[in-house]
Amino acid sequence: MSIVTVEQCTHSFGDKVIFRQIGFRLLAGEHIGLVGPNGAGKSTLLKILSKEILPDEGKIEWHPKVRVGYLEQHADIPEGISMRSFLQGAFHSFYEKEKRLIELSQMLGQGTEQEIEKRLEEFGDIQLWLEQNGFYTLDAKMESVANGLGLGELGLDTDVSKLSGGQRTKLLLAKLLLQEPDVLLLDEPTNYLDVGHIEWLTNFLNTYPHAFILISHDTNFMNKIVNVVYHLEHYRLIRYVGNYNSFLEQLEERRKQLLDQYNKQQEEIKKLETYIAKNKARASTAKQAKSREKKLGKIERIDKPTIPAKPYFDFRAGAAPVRLVLEASELVAGYNDPLFTAGDLTIERGDKVAVVGHNGIGKSTLLKTLLGELQPISGEVHIGDRVIPAYFEQETNMNESTALDYIWRRFPKFIEKEVRKVLAQCGLRAEHILKPLSTLSGGEATKVRICELTLKKGNFLILDEPTNHLDVQAKAALKEALMRYDGTILIVTHEKAFMDGWVTKVWNVENWVRHPIPRYGKQ
Repeated sequence: MSIVTVEQCTHSFGDKVIFRQIGFRLLAGEHIGLVGPNGAGKSTLLKILSKEILPDEGKIEWHPKVRVGYLEQHADIPEGISMRSFLQGAFHSFYEKEKRLIELSQMLGQGTEQEIEKRLEEFGDIQLWLEQNGFYTLDAKMESVANGLGLGELGLDTDVSKLSGGQRTKLLLAKLLLQEPDVLLLDEPTNYLDVGHIEWLTNFLNTYPHAFILISHDTNFMNKIVNVVYHLEHYRLIRYVGNYNSFLEQLEERRKQLLDQYNKQQEEIKKLETYIAKNKARASTAKQAKSREKKLGKIERIDKPTIPAKPYFDFRAGAAPVRLVLEASELVAGYNDPLFTAGDLTIERGDKVAVVGHNGIGKSTLLKTLLGELQPISGEVHIGDRVIPAYFEQETNMNESTALDYIWRRFPKFIEKEVRKVLAQCGLRAEHILKPLSTLSGGEATKVRICELTLKKGNFLILDEPTNHLDVQAKAALKEALMRYDGTILIVTHEKAFMDGWVTKVWNVENWVRHPIPRYGKQ
């Protein structure tokens, strides 16, 4: 059964087309991966399917009574409630029935015999419905999903205002999974998830009885859970049956076939053009030339298959610092309460240090403390002479109107041509450079911030989850750049494959938690 049918869908931002006349049908139970380079329009397509925005042209028809659940990259949750209360919102109708049950129980001794009998009947019907639909197991169900996503250890009675950005995203995901809609629309659900939590989500989605459309640049995760891949590129949407690895094989074969078709068509076009040019002016062959000219005009031109240009990042270290880049002694980090006791830490020139540990434990807090943005609870931090830190924050506000403005204001000595060149080198096309920053995808915005970092020429890179939102090619380009970099690196990442081959030292923050402490501080 077709759950949704999309026909001739076109959408643009200003005069820039995102996709053109795409169409597909989503079938019940299909597990779809939506892939494509940053800026291709994947998140926009999910927003159109969720009815958050309307397409410029085309028709989208949902099957009646289908429940759709949408997890976007950036979303807010209300303040002043506990995580438990927020998750209970997934079962609003259940709790409304329980409320009615309580009302009826308080009224059973009131009114006429006929009224009491009618209330008893309603009471019994509601109680039976609640039992049959698992109402009395909801608490266990909420705790199971919360634990699977790493929220249980915080305590479900924790106020949402105490959650970090990553923890809020996980809470939104937990509520969505508890609702079990007929269609899940998931935009980068593994961002902020640790390895164990990704494994739990993999198992959950593998057994999910309904359909979902998933955007993820974690190809290992996607490969395990999807059975259909939709590839969005060059304004078109192409369907491939199979997992992500199967898609890559089919895509390569398709590109070869298209290139072969393109080359053959170009040969035919060249022959026709040559014949027309030679024979159009001759009276004896003008008729044949005119016939070939008509044939040439009817040819539907095949676009030359192109592979998107791979971003290139180049971090250049400034003057070499002293041997001891950073030293911390008896360090205890946190906000009002200690999150962990790091003790004595050292980073020497050329070290490549990865900080790991579950989300919410305080990895970002550690970076801010070592940089001096946060005062330690106790202990001292010393940064060596001639050390020039260059810091990539996990979350930051970008208030400038465009990417061009963002870079130019920070490096005003550049001329416009130079700014455009470095942005293009980092994988941002002309339409991205001039679009409002608020309309960029998560991956495009990350590329703008990485571009800024490449121009700073710091000799000590501090990177907090830089791979979030980056597509496969950009992630590979970033890894290559960090492997080439001859300065010192301190990085927070949850992707083991990204660290392989260049990280020289690993700090596991979980090993530093030596006594009962609150885990809800900002990450």
